[in-house]
Amino acid sequence: MKCPTFAAVVALWGALVLGSLAHASEQGTATRADGFVGCLDAKADTALAGSLCARFSAPLDYADPNRERIELFVRKFPAPGRSAGQVWLVAGGPGESGASFYPLLKTLRAAFPGHDLLVPDHRGTGFSSRLCQKEEAADSEGGASLEGAEWATCFEALESDSKRTRAFTITHSARDLRALMERYSAGRKTWLYGVSYGTQLVLRMMTVAPPRRLDGIVLDSLVPPETTEQWDLSHRSAVVDEVGRAVLAQCDADPACRARLGDSAVAAMQGLVDDPKVSAAVPGGRPKLFFGALLDSPKLRARIPFVLSGLRGGDLEPLRQVEHDMEALGGQFDRFPQSSVSIPLVAVISASENNARPGLTQAQVEAEAARFLFVSSLPGQLVGRTSLAYPRDEWFGRSPAALPPVLVLQGDMDSKTPLAGAQAHLRLLPEAAGVNLFTVKGGPHFLLFTAPDCFKAAVSTFVQKRRAPRATCSL
Repeated sequence: MKCPTFAAVVALWGALVLGSLAHASEQGTATRADGFVGCLDAKADTALAGSLCARFSAPLDYADPNRERIELFVRKFPAPGRSAGQVWLVAGGPGESGASFYPLLKTLRAAFPGHDLLVPDHRGTGFSSRLCQKEEAADSEGGASLEGAEWATCFEALESDSKRTRAFTITHSARDLRALMERYSAGRKTWLYGVSYGTQLVLRMMTVAPPRRLDGIVLDSLVPPETTEQWDLSHRSAVVDEVGRAVLAQCDADPACRARLGDSAVAAMQGLVDDPKVSAAVPGGRPKLFFGALLDSPKLRARIPFVLSGLRGGDLEPLRQVEHDMEALGGQFDRFPQSSVSIPLVAVISASENNARPGLTQAQVEAEAARFLFVSSLPGQLVGRTSLAYPRDEWFGRSPAALPPVLVLQGDMDSKTPLAGAQAHLRLLPEAAGVNLFTVKGGPHFLLFTAPDCFKAAVSTFVQKRRAPRATCSL
């Protein structure tokens, strides 16, 4: 008997979850007074045990609420014992669902002790309504991910129904978040956490439609100001290269590390990218891209000199081990049915609001990449996406008029949202309630995941003691 594919299993699982929400009474699960029901998948995965699920109807376009409506999915992890309040967790991306938080519940529980954790899926992601309704459906060929011919038909659908496509904006997502918080918060003590793109979404909500009650905000890996070009997505390779070269410089400053390579780390990396035969041994044959991806993990980043040394001596084992560990690291986030990133949403929002160079060409991308030792794939992915872009609205580039207490957590070796960009953004935010910067020395992106001890210490102090933590922490 032929075993079912992983995609088929995911599709079935996702369909069952959605069915459990739409037909809760048929499953013997009563809808609670707060609007949640028991999640069917909570029985299938111990990581989701005890979670509750809800679906919320929202306008596709808040300027025309009588038009098409979409559904928003939110999962709740109730606090053990009596709840001290709730925390809304806003994922990054754009394109990531709330499933990116599921493997991190232990850290979140320690950082926000005694709080309910509420995890929404942005419109266009996870179990919320998708951009490509047919191709991203749970029962489609690739499940929630695009596969084969679905790529072409999905993007053709985005082009043909441009009015619907252009309703999947940051501002509409911000209004979604506010509506969810108002519906399910019940006036209790409320905290808001956002990471990466999630920080952009949180600040857009605080500008457009702040909730009635919010006790504090935690921003992890704060994005640069929207109006600056230096750190936008089209310049991501420059940001990655700066951090990569800093890692190589640390090796050059360490006599043992330098001796292992027999030369400077910069020269070793340059020799790798200049040698087609050695480059071919790297996954994808693109060493600049592969080594750039290693920068997001402190453990993998620290092994770059060992991999370079192995490649120079013809030993591929360090490379294979790093590749294996990188896959394992990502695998813990891919196990859930709603985990797959929505590439259509990434394309639409990135082209519309996070690309300062809409006329960017592939020749420009390649010319710029030639100067770097480490690169990102994002600049190349922006080329030719302008037809999907929606016009920037009146809220683009604006800052909230007021904020509750805010804690910003930033790594000084973040290759996605650099510390300098976060500092520039902080200067634009209102100061009345207190905006506190907590820097993790050696910290990369997504500190909840990559620096959990620093994260727990800083956030628990901020939430429980109602004061800013000490200014720095080291990995």
